[in-house]
Amino acid sequence: MTPIELYIHIPFCVKKCLYCDFLSGVFDEKMQRRYVAALCTEIKYMASQVHGVEIATIYVGGGTPSWLSEDLMDSIITTVKSSFRVNPLAEISVECNPGTLSAEKLNVYRSVGINRLSIGLQSANDDELKELGRIHDYNRFLHTFDLVRKAGFDNVNVDIMTGLPHQTVEKLERTLNAVTMLRPEHISAYSLIIEEGTPFYDKYKFDAVKQHAGMETEDLPTDEESYHLYKYTMDYLEKKGYKRYEISNYARGGKVCHHNIGYWDRVPYLGLGLGAATLYQNRRADNIRDIYKYCEIAEQIAEGKEISTELSSPFYDNEETLSKKEAMEEFMFLGLRKIDGVNRSDFFNMFGIDIEAIYGPIITALRNQGFMDAKEGRLFLTDIGIDVSNQVLAQFLLDK
Repeated sequence: MTPIELYIHIPFCVKKCLYCDFLSGVFDEKMQRRYVAALCTEIKYMASQVHGVEIATIYVGGGTPSWLSEDLMDSIITTVKSSFRVNPLAEISVECNPGTLSAEKLNVYRSVGINRLSIGLQSANDDELKELGRIHDYNRFLHTFDLVRKAGFDNVNVDIMTGLPHQTVEKLERTLNAVTMLRPEHISAYSLIIEEGTPFYDKYKFDAVKQHAGMETEDLPTDEESYHLYKYTMDYLEKKGYKRYEISNYARGGKVCHHNIGYWDRVPYLGLGLGAATLYQNRRADNIRDIYKYCEIAEQIAEGKEISTELSSPFYDNEETLSKKEAMEEFMFLGLRKIDGVNRSDFFNMFGIDIEAIYGPIITALRNQGFMDAKEGRLFLTDIGIDVSNQVLAQFLLDK
């Protein structure tokens, strides 16, 4: 059996955060139920199209998946398990926001096999949470975390953010101290990115340009201050026993996120739900992004109607077969996000050629510059290389 991963997208939120450009929005319960019925139809359809596979991980992301009622989440996971062969030890993760969980929901999660939760805190400072447009305050997060622990979950991630407007080291330290005192198994620390099309873009776009140019800013931290906040986070978490295993992710006790590692290692995955991405049999595809069209297609399939499409799935909006060059590029710029980097033998086994035959001059140059090192058959970025990872990883795009 070939191990593959599933990503399941839930595009619903209580309220859209001001910095978020993810495919999500506010819909009523009727639309949520219609969507989940459509999603279950897609799950069954895709299971009928792939053979000889076993699901190694399932990741339910969004949006806010925990906003769904417990019976809808039960329906999704139960449909996956009845449609696919799922490894009994599969990691099954669900993203959650404080204020959207209850003891009843968590009991259902446990009963259907969900074994990992990711809670979006972002900050322990209420003024920062208000600025981000979050629906919760810090006390609500504490209540949610307590519910999660009492329900028996022992694999929990907490998301935090750096580079927030007016964020200081003191504010960041309060967040880091508050989170690490709770001892979650995993912490994801992301830098704020001002994305076009969001309220934050309208508010901070000129500051973001100044930041990128290394100029003085008004509300956002300067580029130098952002770097200091990022390094402070890394040092603080490592001192508290959290091992950094990817640019933005830390774990203690070996509780890494296996779904994310699979993504960085290019393990095949199926994306199910609105706008979800797929990598399967060296083909990349994206699902349609119109929720009404998505539901209509699923409803037609459920009624037994034929859907005319030139793509591999009627749910796809686009599809392409990756060239060998594109696959090698992905291998490098995804794999080098991991602190352990990439394995030379894995590259050879996948592509039938030595890594140096393709990237030898680039690797030599990066090693001479101190951005990359090698050990025990692996190539990895140094601390300095990670600090400028965007520029370094771009070197592996052969047609840059």
